[in-house]
Amino acid sequence: MSNADFFPDKQRRCCFKEALSLNFLVNLLRSEAVSEQNKVNTNPDDRDNFDSRVGFILACIGSAVGMANIWLFPYRLGQFGGAAFLIPYCLFIFLIGLFGIIGEMSFGRAMGTGPMGAFKKAFERKGLKNGEMVGIIPVLGSLGIATGYAVVVGWILRFTYGAFTGDVIHASNSGAYFGEIAGPMGSISWHFLGLAITFAVMLMGISNGIEKCNKVMMPAFYILFIILAVKVFTLPGSREGYKYLFLPKWELLGNPKTWVYALGQAFFSLSLAGSGTVVYGSYLKKSEDVISCAKYVAVFGTIAALLSAVVIIPAVFAFKLDVTAGPPLMFITMPNVFKMMPFGYLFSIVFFVAVLFAGVSSLMNLFETPVEALQQRLHVSRITAIAIIALISGSVGLILENGDTLSTWMDIVSIYLIPLGALLAGIMFFWVCGPGFAREQAQTGRDKTIGGWFEPMTKYGFCGSTIIVYILGIAYGGIG
Repeated sequence: MSNADFFPDKQRRCCFKEALSLNFLVNLLRSEAVSEQNKVNTNPDDRDNFDSRVGFILACIGSAVGMANIWLFPYRLGQFGGAAFLIPYCLFIFLIGLFGIIGEMSFGRAMGTGPMGAFKKAFERKGLKNGEMVGIIPVLGSLGIATGYAVVVGWILRFTYGAFTGDVIHASNSGAYFGEIAGPMGSISWHFLGLAITFAVMLMGISNGIEKCNKVMMPAFYILFIILAVKVFTLPGSREGYKYLFLPKWELLGNPKTWVYALGQAFFSLSLAGSGTVVYGSYLKKSEDVISCAKYVAVFGTIAALLSAVVIIPAVFAFKLDVTAGPPLMFITMPNVFKMMPFGYLFSIVFFVAVLFAGVSSLMNLFETPVEALQQRLHVSRITAIAIIALISGSVGLILENGDTLSTWMDIVSIYLIPLGALLAGIMFFWVCGPGFAREQAQTGRDKTIGGWFEPMTKYGFCGSTIIVYILGIAYGGIG
């Protein structure tokens, strides 16, 4: 499908493209700078904070509920036999993910800054210098993955628009429809619109922007997916999908790959990278219980993954499509499902709006890390930091406007930078900061005394598992 099919009127098409151009992003940044100058904090030493515990938890859930949960999780279930995959996945969520979240939240709050500043302070506790040079690794990882992720958010935006216009379900060939969008320079306008929306929210700050936005988007995401799950439950033939999901094929637990990819899925689905969760933690008040917050994030992140699975897998079974279709499951297989589903037009809108909310909430978290780093390192205002990151991400993103190039980019960043950033953050907090420091910081704001499990599960369990994730990721060419 060509762009002309989207906008048959030439004049209207030109105007729309202009509105979605890079100039639009620049103009938006300027207008927001003027209109929000009395609301947005321009002093990097006077940090914004989350106003409420609920807002903080929803923002962290928003960072975790992204494509790893919606896109990749159903694919992994299909690849490794359904419920057999759930057993090691849930085990690793508890053994690794929960303790990683606790560590990154506590680290950020203890240091009152993002990775670069936090690593610097950790080094200084040992009388060492240049910790911020190590801290730049998770910052670059977050910026790298955000730059590529923005392209995917652009795809989702275009699919959302196509759902409203009916193009998604009326396309004669869903594969060709997606191929045009994911092809070379196939989605530039939507890519920049996604960036504009994300940065516009971020310009309003932590409490007025990110927190308030997630308070709307995250509940809406769950409500919309529950609606979809109810609808899918009524589809003839969906029962086989539920059997596939919840009747374990025990023999697959003997396959080492089931455990390897469950480990990777648990790790990446909770956004453990030594970056975004550290930054969000730095905006958290000392009076809040980090361990309780981390539990909510782990539980609701897992619920989001399971919701996506009980929507996608039974729907695919109902219409006898390929459950192991891979990443195209969301962009090709699901549109084919909506074509055959009663009221498919309506449910395609519900699906892609929900996915859009998840994508934007994750993108804000990813970009917050380099934005915060610029604010603290260069002592510039939030507006200036966002403008710099917008320019970098938009420019580099143009190079990634191709599905094949984007895939290579995301593989490199997710294999070599993301787990390394998480490992370094864990080492800094649990080892370099010294005995008792991590326990003291995690205990802050908590009434109940932390048990003896803390040191073994964090210093050895989480850090050791992260080393394994890093090695296996390189060996397997990516596991999450």
